[in-house]
Amino acid sequence: GKTTLVNLLARLIDPTDGAVRVNGVDLREMDPAVLWDRIGLVPQRPYLFGGTVASNLRFGKPDATDDEMWAALEVAQAKGFVEAMGGLEATIAQGGANLSGGQRQRMAIARALVRKPDVYLFDDSFSALDMATDARLRAALGPWAGDAVVVVVAQRVSSIRHAHRILVLEDGEPVGLGPHDELMVTCRTYQEIVNSQLTAEESA
Repeated sequence: GKTTLVNLLARLIDPTDGAVRVNGVDLREMDPAVLWDRIGLVPQRPYLFGGTVASNLRFGKPDATDDEMWAALEVAQAKGFVEAMGGLEATIAQGGANLSGGQRQRMAIARALVRKPDVYLFDDSFSALDMATDARLRAALGPWAGDAVVVVVAQRVSSIRHAHRILVLEDGEPVGLGPHDELMVTCRTYQEIVNSQLTAEESA
């Protein structure tokens, strides 16, 4: 299903049939180290290491400056609670046990952001966020990502409705592809999902 798609894009698994291509190049022909260096992946259940906020954020970019880390935390809507904890040197328990689920997700998002990769893969990474935090994060993410490719796997329509292209999966099979307005006309499955989650005004 959705997570399998992310795993294929990150080449955590290889397809048993067909190929995944980026700019016409089969991912299996790329050096895995080069590929993974270009990807910022935030898994559905992110893992934080025992240490500090800074050591977690620097996991993917060891030379990240304090300013870069604070900027990433601000986009990820994590700046407020990190400041309340005591800043970049605040302690993070193993697995992020001293944080809430939403705080762990925002920390993992900030860790991906600080790397400034070419491709961001968010695997249901906003699921523990309330609607207002989700909206603020998405609004800040666009300018930060710039020309990078952003792939968002989500079950919440509000997290993806403004995407350039939305791929709709049903029982692991693609049943629709296009922007929100187009899918509202052409894809019954998408229409049903939207109608079950959004008011008529929100879905317009």
